[in-house]
Amino acid sequence: MVTVNPRATNDDLTAKARIRNGALDLFARDGEERTSLRAVAAAAGVTLGLVQHHFKTKAGLRRAVDQLVVDYFAQTVASVPTDGTPEEVASARDEAVRRMLEDNPPVVDYLRRVLLEPSDNQFQLLDAIVDFTRSEIDMLRDAGLASKKRPESHQIVTVLVRQFGELLLQPMLEAVWERAAAKGEKQPRLVIRVAD
Repeated sequence: MVTVNPRATNDDLTAKARIRNGALDLFARDGEERTSLRAVAAAAGVTLGLVQHHFKTKAGLRRAVDQLVVDYFAQTVASVPTDGTPEEVASARDEAVRRMLEDNPPVVDYLRRVLLEPSDNQFQLLDAIVDFTRSEIDMLRDAGLASKKRPESHQIVTVLVRQFGELLLQPMLEAVWERAAAKGEKQPRLVIRVAD
């Protein structure tokens, strides 16, 4: 399977992409509230004026970062073939998302900040992810790869909890394990599931 990465590459190092990527990295590390536009400009190697030219405000920059995160998910699930049983397709998509997140720590850290420290502004990303998941479920339903008997809302929650549950809870598991495990014990695997 192809690794998906919508960040700028060596062939696509436009100033706008460098600014957006720098903002993702800084927002993930420090949080949006504690990141100035000047810091983003410095990280991208551009002037503050160029950041403002491309994105106008920090809110505009946040929207671009949010869209980049949604693009990671969109390109990842689009790379997964839809041949197979519904269970195989769902499992392949979950695995592709897991690998994408593993390969992109800033996306993981940004999602953790947005989902665990929500503010009114940060719910925009969650809204975009829910809308994207809804459209994917609709496509899978139309293709006969998702049940039309289960409520769509249950399917959205199930997919997002499966894909984000480990992302959000793994740090807690690791911290508890460091404090509770005897030397040499194998750490248990975190498994997340939603029951109707």
